[in-house]
Amino acid sequence: MLEGIDVKLNCDFIKNKDKLISNCKNIIYTGPIDEYFDYKYGPLEYRSVRFEEETLNEVNYQGNAVVNYTDFDVPYTRIIEHKHFEFDSTSPKTVISKEYSKKWELGEDPYYPINDDKNNALYQKYLNEALKLRNVHFGGRLGAYKYYDMDKVILEALNYISLVGDKDE
Repeated sequence: MLEGIDVKLNCDFIKNKDKLISNCKNIIYTGPIDEYFDYKYGPLEYRSVRFEEETLNEVNYQGNAVVNYTDFDVPYTRIIEHKHFEFDSTSPKTVISKEYSKKWELGEDPYYPINDDKNNALYQKYLNEALKLRNVHFGGRLGAYKYYDMDKVILEALNYISLVGDKDE
């Protein structure tokens, strides 16, 4: 899948942006679009999360990998039970992570865009800048500043491939 693709690890794209862009025919950027443009219009707002992990003396805590909690009186938004991802269903213990929503601050990992009128208008300014670039393509939750479920991410990637195809080769 990566044949002919130059992969760089442990490289901060933003700090090396000019050099990387000048050496690449095309870049798919999935980081925050506002960070890419050095926050020239101000930072977009995001929601962040914090995780609390627990090891439990139970074979199975919730029966599957992820359960979302939407009740007002439950302080976390989801519980992830890792053994369902890692295929270790025989262990007498299980590890869970509780995900708590929190306000995002610049410098922290952004998780979810806040798509209100103010942020959508600000995103439009960044999108207008992005559309001027020929070889940088913005995608994913942070590059497109919208929440995606995994099926939508895959669909967007397939649609993008069908639009771009081999025309740049």
